[in-house]
Amino acid sequence: MTERRLFVLQRLTALILAPLVLVHLGLILYAVRDGLTAQEILGRTQGSLGWAFFYGTFVLAAAIHAPLGLRTILREWTGASARVAMLVSLVFGVLLAGLGLRAVVAVVA
Repeated sequence: MTERRLFVLQRLTALILAPLVLVHLGLILYAVRDGLTAQEILGRTQGSLGWAFFYGTFVLAAAIHAPLGLRTILREWTGASARVAMLVSLVFGVLLAGLGLRAVVAVVA
């Protein structure tokens, strides 16, 4: 993939992440303010396809966005070759997606 396409892909995932992060932070503030326990929160999320879609989208967008930023940082700060930076960021993205989706399943299932 060209540098330009990677740049655009990172910006598109940022557009997806921005509202999701705001909703997520709002939910945290709501839960803390109302004193919800972890058990109460899980009771509200389990079996919900809506929450699975919301957090699944969040995880996948983050798993694309963050590795692209890591790739750029590795290239600029360490002088790593494009190939090494891409490999490291790809492994990071796969791990991030796998662990994140596992968490979504645990919270929703």
